[in-house]
Amino acid sequence: MNIDRVVLAERPKGEPTKANFRFEKVGAPKLHKGELLLKVKWLSLDPYMRGRMDGSKSYAAPVSIGEPMQGECIAEVIDSQNNEFKVGELVSGGFGWVSHAVSNGKQLRKIPKSNIPEQASLGVLGMPGHTAWVGLNKIAKASPGETIVVSAASGAVGSLVGQLAKKKGLKVIGVAGSEKKCTYVTEELGYDGCINHQLASSVEDFRQLITRHCPNGVDIYFENVAGITLEAVLPNMNDFGRIAVCGMISWYSGKGLQEAMIFPKFWRMVLVKRLRVNGFIIFDHKESFPEFQKEVSSLIQGGEIKYKEDIRDGLESAPESFLDLLNGGNFGKMLVRL
Repeated sequence: MNIDRVVLAERPKGEPTKANFRFEKVGAPKLHKGELLLKVKWLSLDPYMRGRMDGSKSYAAPVSIGEPMQGECIAEVIDSQNNEFKVGELVSGGFGWVSHAVSNGKQLRKIPKSNIPEQASLGVLGMPGHTAWVGLNKIAKASPGETIVVSAASGAVGSLVGQLAKKKGLKVIGVAGSEKKCTYVTEELGYDGCINHQLASSVEDFRQLITRHCPNGVDIYFENVAGITLEAVLPNMNDFGRIAVCGMISWYSGKGLQEAMIFPKFWRMVLVKRLRVNGFIIFDHKESFPEFQKEVSSLIQGGEIKYKEDIRDGLESAPESFLDLLNGGNFGKMLVRL
């Protein structure tokens, strides 16, 4: 049996392209005692993967040239020499961009049978959902009556942040990249308003749009994109406001880094407004995963939380789909179905 995989062919110089990836086949290794053979069914594509394409040191090791791109997957056990796993069981784990994987069973999480679709374990009930839950509850410490602005509001993380915030009694304003996404955010997810950043002709215009939606200022900014969104939100922050820094997708490939000149203004506002800016990595919060999953599973089953998936088919579609994700071309949680 052969294993299909997408490997990192070369490190990107600036924005990634399809030339940075290579599709290849390799022979499957022999299964030893204690191991299991997995057939990948779903692959999660997430913005943090862009950082692992670079060779620089970060919170996660970079992908080596010639090795598969890393990422969370859902897989079915198709052969097992491990007594803890039976053929036919579904598990999630970091197998990467591959069709099959061999595992010793460590760091795998079994996916229980449920009326919630299995792939939700990679989105609203997985790492992105946990990120939203931790960012809102543990990092921003949101309280009823406050105003929160959520960037990338229709994405896997932002869409849950806003819904959970509404349930807590906050005023929720989203920022998204199209009228279609903004309509979804307000009419389907229940946000109080949404700003299409594509309609802003300048940072000042963008700032005024936020002021119009948040006349009493912004208490919490949930940061997913950085760039001009950050620059437009900052003057609207209230004293003692909080910024939960989850991501900065607009800067991941070096694009728009001339905007880094905002940092002198940024630090001044942190000082004079006494802002609390808190970056966080979800892998530091594993202990809260069961609590998060129990709460959000119940809300989904009760019809109180909605989520959207952008599903692409075939492992060979992963590189182009990932590039779409980095450029805002997705609508909902980006998944590849194998």
